[in-house]
Amino acid sequence: MSTNTNTAPDLARPAQYLGFSLAGETYAIELLRIREIIEHVPITRVPGMPPAVLGVINLRGRVVPVVDLAVTMGLGPRPITRWTCFVIVEALLDGERTSLGLLADTVSEVLDLGADDIEPPPAFGTRAPVDYLRGMGRQEQRFILLLDLDRLLSADELLGLVGAANSGGA
Repeated sequence: MSTNTNTAPDLARPAQYLGFSLAGETYAIELLRIREIIEHVPITRVPGMPPAVLGVINLRGRVVPVVDLAVTMGLGPRPITRWTCFVIVEALLDGERTSLGLLADTVSEVLDLGADDIEPPPAFGTRAPVDYLRGMGRQEQRFILLLDLDRLLSADELLGLVGAANSGGA
């Protein structure tokens, strides 16, 4: 019986991230958090929601709240173009999986980043609040801002989104 002594492949293996742009900056989210990417569809507005919550969409019969990440990060609303899309992510709220649509200007690529390719977030100099970043990924001669979805979409905001989705319709 042989024994494999190489038991640390997870640390050496690069993690994958989906790169997308918002307001001219490149951001990325862990690929494992993403369920799908869909083209922009009409959004049903829900009264009384914060400015970052655009409303809800109908995704194959399911009500999915849509968040404008640019507004959440203080970058201001973005114009809708032919490349605007929704990145559908799954968040855990009160032990239940909740689908959310994140508005992106464009989706660019899947990035493979190893532990050596990720730097801590800078204390200053980014347009996004540092609290929303989990780090900066080095890709050739550029940096990609790695978003921390759990901080970006706080439990309080998620509860508001789910409440809006349950009372609204698409």
